[in-house]
Amino acid sequence: MVKAVVGEEGRLSLVEERLAKSGTMVEIGLVIGKLSQVLDRGFVFDLVATPSNDAGQPPCSLVGNNDDRNKNKNKKSNNPSSSSSSSLVIDVDWVAEHARQVSRMMVGGIKVIGVYLWAPEAAFKNSTLLLSQTIKGVAGAAPLSNYGSDERLLLHICYSPRRWTCRSCSLASNITSSSLRPCDFKMGRVLNSLQAFKCIYKFDIRLPVFSEKNSDVNTLNDILRDGISIHAKELNSAIAMVDGDLVDVNEDVPCTSDDLHEVELLLPFVKDGSMEASSQNEVVGILVFCGTICTYSYLSAKEPVSQAVADIKEDITMGLRSRLDIISDEAERETAAASGDGSQSNSEMSNAKSLYTFFLKPASKEIILPFPRRVFIPWLAGLFVCDYLLPRETFEAVREHFKEMLSMEIPEDASVMEPEKEPSNPTSRSFWDVAASSYRASDGALNESNSRYGDVKAGIQVKYDTTVKQIQCFLIDKCYETGEVF
Repeated sequence: MVKAVVGEEGRLSLVEERLAKSGTMVEIGLVIGKLSQVLDRGFVFDLVATPSNDAGQPPCSLVGNNDDRNKNKNKKSNNPSSSSSSSLVIDVDWVAEHARQVSRMMVGGIKVIGVYLWAPEAAFKNSTLLLSQTIKGVAGAAPLSNYGSDERLLLHICYSPRRWTCRSCSLASNITSSSLRPCDFKMGRVLNSLQAFKCIYKFDIRLPVFSEKNSDVNTLNDILRDGISIHAKELNSAIAMVDGDLVDVNEDVPCTSDDLHEVELLLPFVKDGSMEASSQNEVVGILVFCGTICTYSYLSAKEPVSQAVADIKEDITMGLRSRLDIISDEAERETAAASGDGSQSNSEMSNAKSLYTFFLKPASKEIILPFPRRVFIPWLAGLFVCDYLLPRETFEAVREHFKEMLSMEIPEDASVMEPEKEPSNPTSRSFWDVAASSYRASDGALNESNSRYGDVKAGIQVKYDTTVKQIQCFLIDKCYETGEVF
């Protein structure tokens, strides 16, 4: 339970000054920061305004007699209740969508932890139920899965009189106006006390592709999503080394050094149940999902090092899922565009979404599907946020998205980092090279495979052969390679 909240004074003062000069009556947006269960505290790094929706309409507006800001305080109103009749209209779905997009751009330990509102006191009091529903929508779009927290923050900035108030919104029960609980709020120096952790994580996931009658999973999207969930469970049991030293969870202490800390994750030796022997009637291929991920995590003062490790593990999993979501969204747009064209060729392409329909064709070809690569952009006080680039996109797409989502411009001289390079095409001559990467028929095959896989950063490859009897028992010399973007 959050008992106190500390906001970054430098950033929040700038937000207050901007709002005071803007002349706007109401504004809603997202609270970016951290919620610490260990310290029972919340930390607010920045406030990000929700932009207008696709129709150009603001996400929040006032209705009723709401000109409290310009009202002459010395003049009595003829209707005593008129000053308290204003209320809010909020596009809850749009605010939640903004939270979903922004949460993808945050790295380990930094989250969308609530909603802020710039509005008159009367409008706030008359709209507490709607605000609670908005917070619930934001929590659903940007979950805090690693924290097990059932609360979010509501930060109200009132301009008449000028004051900041913070409330904690409980999500454990049905949302009512009583779900909001006041908590202490003050401003201070938060960002300068953060500890930075970095991890370069290599993964190599091998997933069987089952025949359509033996599986409810029938798209590449579904197979990968299941595979990421399985890998996330293995990742949670990984042992961590920070700056070369093992992290002892029994003697977990805060980190005192200001330097960037290097984290290495050591996965346990576990039996890969997904690669167990299967009959030809069950398995029609192998999907290879491999690459290298760069991730950052930021730790508040007095938080244990294990929290940074947990944040990095979650960021790896969420980063993989975010890339998959981006590809899914892109595939849906392309399918919709092809369907709207009306031509037969485009219609056939749109209908070929099933991975198994493509597999069961007599002829096959090689298609490599690279995942979006992650780029890191300087944000606040040495912190980074991230964005993802599809293969055909340029950095200008990141600039536009950064401005739209975070209401900030990326300076021309910004030190943008791109640790995840373009993937190369992973190929293999035998089915076994894909089914079990540790197996090699000869030293020559080993050297050849290393040259193929050594510089792969993020990509998917599917192996398929109609003569497979058992995945773990037979070396298949003849192999077709194929893949499909949903």
